[in-house]
Amino acid sequence: MSDLELLLPGEADMLVRGLRSFPLLEMGSGRWNQQHEHLEKLNMQAILDATASQGEPIQELLVTHGKIPTLVGELIAVEMWKQKVFPVLCKLEDFKPQNTFPIYMVLHHEASIINLLETVFFHKEVCESAEDTVLDLVDYCHRKLTLLVAQSGRGEPPEEEAEDVSPMKELQTQAELMEFEIALKALSVLRYVTDCVDSLSLSTLSRMLSTHNLPCLLVELLEHSPWSRREGGKLQQFEGGRWQTVAPSEQQKMSKLDGQVWIALYNLLLSPEARARYCLTSFAKGQLLKLQAFLTDTLIDQLPHLADLQGFLAHLALAEPQPPKKDLVFEQIPEIWERLERENKGKWKAMAKHQLQHVFSPSEQDLRLQAQRWGCRAAAWEGRRGMEGVGVLLCPPTTIRPARPPDAPPRWAETYRLDVLEAVAPERPRCAYCSAEASKRCSRCQNEWYCCRECQVKHWEKHRKACLPVAQGGRVK
Repeated sequence: MSDLELLLPGEADMLVRGLRSFPLLEMGSGRWNQQHEHLEKLNMQAILDATASQGEPIQELLVTHGKIPTLVGELIAVEMWKQKVFPVLCKLEDFKPQNTFPIYMVLHHEASIINLLETVFFHKEVCESAEDTVLDLVDYCHRKLTLLVAQSGRGEPPEEEAEDVSPMKELQTQAELMEFEIALKALSVLRYVTDCVDSLSLSTLSRMLSTHNLPCLLVELLEHSPWSRREGGKLQQFEGGRWQTVAPSEQQKMSKLDGQVWIALYNLLLSPEARARYCLTSFAKGQLLKLQAFLTDTLIDQLPHLADLQGFLAHLALAEPQPPKKDLVFEQIPEIWERLERENKGKWKAMAKHQLQHVFSPSEQDLRLQAQRWGCRAAAWEGRRGMEGVGVLLCPPTTIRPARPPDAPPRWAETYRLDVLEAVAPERPRCAYCSAEASKRCSRCQNEWYCCRECQVKHWEKHRKACLPVAQGGRVK
């Protein structure tokens, strides 16, 4: 076993075999927490395997044991909990949590699953093994991307705050940022699904092209580009869990997320199976022709296949739009969301009260045990902020960095190992003050990185608010 491996092959097989679906009422329970811990380990091992190019046994195990539908079901279940139960929980009169750590872990569960799915869906056999749940996954991705487009007109996603705020306020801020990152992961998953367009069922194709009109939604994403912004006159892009300034010499380079959108559009518009089923109405024609303004020579040089898309659009500009199709079609529909909603209808408040009493009000001892089981050392939370995949189009990006939960105890266990996190990060850490490459770490908390002593001194006023509590907590036994 390598020093940077989290799981032995036999251990990984056991964890995959044990994956199962949980009812919404059990979100945050002891058995649920144990499975979440297992998912985190599988997620990190899958990332490590993909980055090191040493085979991908986690993906193979998930396919062999038929667990992709289980992951899709759990993904949609926690999404529903966040929409239906969490808001009710926050409005209860006796909801005054002394610690928000257990709630944060449920919120982060969705991010853990979408991370794992993004890593393994790169392989076509994974999409095929999803079976009928690929319909539910397509609907999930559509919901996330629609929300992403809608929010892009209301300002930028929140930055993580260094100021002293209440635990609940910090939890809400982290949840909003996490939702933004989850949507970006959903975009990558959707692109990998479109790679399999030649083997998707007719129901799935119809869902993507007719029900959701994904090509037009992807055009909206390119127009709004929610992962890019201007800050102080400088172009910034959201990569690796943070906004990063793009050097002038790199601004013509296609971003990874732009690449995912273009490939998804290529798959949906030029594959024979999709073209035969996509109705190019006047609305669709008008939306798709907007792409011509983006297809510059510089862009096509980076992704030569887009020349074919450019030719398709030139032909489309001269073609007459098609009338909407009125064929009678019998097709499958997604079942997971509707089934969960039907089973739990009218129970949201009772469920919130039950979980407040039995799950989200742990004793101090229970809280410490939970944190020790599947937290991580403070340096792993706040160390390198992101772990990029290898290549924009070949290897998927890696994990959403778990923010340090509000009120989290200072001691963490071994679910997240700092050496593993750093091993899969191809870039050196960046200075917290000037963003240059850094080689020195704060000796007190081991969280922040600096390129020199001067930058550390200049950043101290801001950093001390996070540094001192962590350093002091680490000395408390």
